[in-house]
Amino acid sequence: MAEAPNVGATPVDVFTSGQVVRVAPDATLHEVADALVDAGVGALVVGDGDRAEAIVSERDLVIALADRREPASTTAAEIANDTLVWCDAAAPIAEVAELMMTRYVRHVLVERDGRLVGVVSARDLLGAFAGGEL
Repeated sequence: MAEAPNVGATPVDVFTSGQVVRVAPDATLHEVADALVDAGVGALVVGDGDRAEAIVSERDLVIALADRREPASTTAAEIANDTLVWCDAAAPIAEVAELMMTRYVRHVLVERDGRLVGVVSARDLLGAFAGGEL
């Protein structure tokens, strides 16, 4: 019988499509919600060009709405988290999962050669460990 592959050793870049979904810092909460839905993702990188200034997630949006922030005038930059957690594209997913746990985040920015190449989510990693497609 063949030995099962070590899923935790799979490089995290298996989950990056090469496309990073972004939103401008001055995007309103309405625009953030639209971008999340249109892209089918749970988080957006906040920043113009190649910069990543922050990350805004569905959770950030829900908290802002629960705090009764005005969706038409509150911006992505106002609600986004600017403490970014990064990993290298070659990092094994077990290491990235541990990073998520220790830093208490659900999304990690993936970089290769100093460039942002993707975002990996806790859901992506859970799917791998649960036997989903890699």
